[in-house]
Amino acid sequence: MSNNKGFSDTSAARYSLALYELANEANTIKEVESNSIDILKLISKNNDFKNFIKDPTLGQDILKNVVNEISKSFNFQVLFKNFLNFLILKRRFFFVDQILKNFNEICSEKRGELRTKIISAKELSQNEIDKITEELSNNFKSKIKLNYIHDKSLIGGLVVHVGSTMIDTSIKNKLQQIENRMIEA
Repeated sequence: MSNNKGFSDTSAARYSLALYELANEANTIKEVESNSIDILKLISKNNDFKNFIKDPTLGQDILKNVVNEISKSFNFQVLFKNFLNFLILKRRFFFVDQILKNFNEICSEKRGELRTKIISAKELSQNEIDKITEELSNNFKSKIKLNYIHDKSLIGGLVVHVGSTMIDTSIKNKLQQIENRMIEA
């Protein structure tokens, strides 16, 4: 479901694919992907920047100045900086988060990586995460791009998302299933 009737997931995917194709032509995919990850981290960790992006009252000049300053400090690839300015020009900068996430997914798919998310109740060490990644890679016969999340609310167990498959062995899920059976009875 789209956040805005005028801008769908399909539209975001088109901008993302265009960025991928431009970066591929310029042979700068790694740099542009790294730049996009930097922006996504900035958006997720800095509420002021997140609010700045979503502010509809800001003019294009202000947005361009900020993007140019961020580009200088992060040493963004010229193609990436120009793409961000293009989004501002087309009044699509509001959706930069969605567009860049789609772009990263395209990059991952093109490398043949399988996107995987693991949510665990217990904090996992890097060694444990590496072992899980290796095991999933062997089982699915594919490179794995793992996103790990620690969630104490699970009480115990794991939730694993591999592509469109989900395996939920969490205690929270088991308790929910017991509650649902008690309500049905």
